[in-house]
Amino acid sequence: MEFVDTHCHLQFEKYRARVDLVLADASRLGVKKIICVGTTLDDSKAGIELAKGKKSVWATVGTHPHDASNFVADPNSSKKLKTIANQPKVVAIGETGLDYYRNVSPKANQQRMLREHIKVGIELGLPLVFHIRDSWEDFWQIFDSYRDLRGVVHSFSTNRGHLDEALSRGLYIGLNGIMTFTKDQNQLEAARAVPLDRLVLETDAPFLTPAPFRGKLCEPKHVATVAEFLADLRGENLQDLASATTANATGLFNLR
Repeated sequence: MEFVDTHCHLQFEKYRARVDLVLADASRLGVKKIICVGTTLDDSKAGIELAKGKKSVWATVGTHPHDASNFVADPNSSKKLKTIANQPKVVAIGETGLDYYRNVSPKANQQRMLREHIKVGIELGLPLVFHIRDSWEDFWQIFDSYRDLRGVVHSFSTNRGHLDEALSRGLYIGLNGIMTFTKDQNQLEAARAVPLDRLVLETDAPFLTPAPFRGKLCEPKHVATVAEFLADLRGENLQDLASATTANATGLFNLR
């Protein structure tokens, strides 16, 4: 049985001294492919360097909405983004998107940054990893101004209405440990409703450690726990869920 962690941050400092152990633990639980997702340009470079030396690891290049102001302040940021992304083992642009929950960066800067990331993704033919929080209306307005976008809604944790909007646009849905501890029945209803051919698994490690491991550092190995929970929630065979989500991730991100 094989799983893919489509979204984690193994390039973060807290993993640096034990990456090999983390990867070995993940492999023992069937997590054979892992994507390190960039949150700033420098962070993305670190993810690429990690992926270069690890057969089971790939990387994405992007700027989190919280860092949008820094991105737009640099007139060369889009050029840098494209240069960094045009390297071996880079499989997507992101994470990028809009986060109005905290508004660490002003909305206008987030929107400008998102558009620049989408343009690079289109130019390079790469899918996008979208972070969307309390910003769906503005996000769809931007998304719909481009054509033939591919990608995933990372850390999906909202309702059926937003799910249907994402599915109607051909996006994949990334589910993680949130589902194992949420009390929001709307979130669980949406998780049940994701078509198996549109579902991918993730951890968002080091964040969102699933139950029953709350309080411990999240790692890619925990994607197996997420899979077990979802199989039970959705009334599916675990092997079927593993096979489908692995195929989905492999196809979307071209993990060869």
